[in-house]
Amino acid sequence: MFLDYSVTFTAEDFQDYQAVNKPLWVDYQNGAITSLQLQHGRFESWAERLNVEPGKLNEAFINAMAEICTPLPGAVSLLNAIRGNAKIGIITNGFSALQQVRLERTGLRDYFDLLVISEEVGVAKPNKKIFDYALEQAGNPDRSRVLMVGDTAESDILGGINAGLATCWLNAHHREQPEGIAPTWTVSSLHELEQLLCKH
Repeated sequence: MFLDYSVTFTAEDFQDYQAVNKPLWVDYQNGAITSLQLQHGRFESWAERLNVEPGKLNEAFINAMAEICTPLPGAVSLLNAIRGNAKIGIITNGFSALQQVRLERTGLRDYFDLLVISEEVGVAKPNKKIFDYALEQAGNPDRSRVLMVGDTAESDILGGINAGLATCWLNAHHREQPEGIAPTWTVSSLHELEQLLCKH
């Protein structure tokens, strides 16, 4: 996206971006800022450098992300294995414009019975309210029969725990488990998750 502005985006630039982006995501998950503040705030310094609106850079970023999305290894096999045996839903802190396009372009949309996007609900994971909303949309199943799977312990797993659900942390990068967040299970790949689910 930066090539459109004749700018080379270096590894150092990416580190600088992440230094701004990550804390903003934490603030968003904690309800301290809105999705729009996050989306614009992460590009404010670049917007000043390039003399463009932050919203324009964010839109270009979302379009670029949509172009490069591919399913995680093992995703299709996992979905085929559990399809028809369980309802499958997504709760995401991502943004509506990107999440809808991602699902369509990966060809995975029809696998999911439910898509709950924090931007549309008004609260983000780990807030219990977004899980309550998702479960209500799913017909209020027995929570003891619901599994929350996610790759971010601080939002997915903590949120699932807050909602009284069993949880499975997809820890593909072998991160250290955050203190005070104890998933029911931990797997390092979707293949491992498929094996776990087929046992139960």
